[in-house]
Amino acid sequence: MRRTVTAACLLLAGLVTGCAGGQQEPAASKASASATPSADPLAKFTREVDDAQLESYATGVPVADDLGAFPPQWCKALAEGHSVEWMFGAGGLYPMGLDWGTKKADAYQLVVLGVRAYCPGREAAVTAELRNAGVY
Repeated sequence: MRRTVTAACLLLAGLVTGCAGGQQEPAASKASASATPSADPLAKFTREVDDAQLESYATGVPVADDLGAFPPQWCKALAEGHSVEWMFGAGGLYPMGLDWGTKKADAYQLVVLGVRAYCPGREAAVTAELRNAGVY
C-alpha cells in the first residue's frame, strides 16, 4: 500500500512540475514578444489614422473605440459582397459619430486604413473600387 501511495505522490509531483514548467516561457521568448509591434488591429488602425493626418480630424481624432467600431463592420459588409458605396450609403456605415464627422475624401482614406488593419485580404478590391470611382 505504501508503494502505491508513494508512486501516486511521485507521479502527481511529476505532473505538477511538468505542467508548471510547460507554462513558463524562456527569457528570450518574452523579450522577443515585447519587442514586436502590436498585432491588435485597433492599435494599428488608430496609429495609421494618426499618421495620415486627415483634414477631418485636424482638431482631434475621435475616440479610438468610436472610430474603431467601423472597420469590423466594413469587413463584415465586404465579406457579404457589399461595396464601399453601399456601406457609406444604404449600409449606414459612414464614419461619423454624435459629435464628430468625416469629410468624404477622408472617409475613403479611412476605409482603406480600416480594411488594411482588420481584413487586409480585401484591401486590393477596396482600393480598386475607389480608384475606378475616381475617389482614391
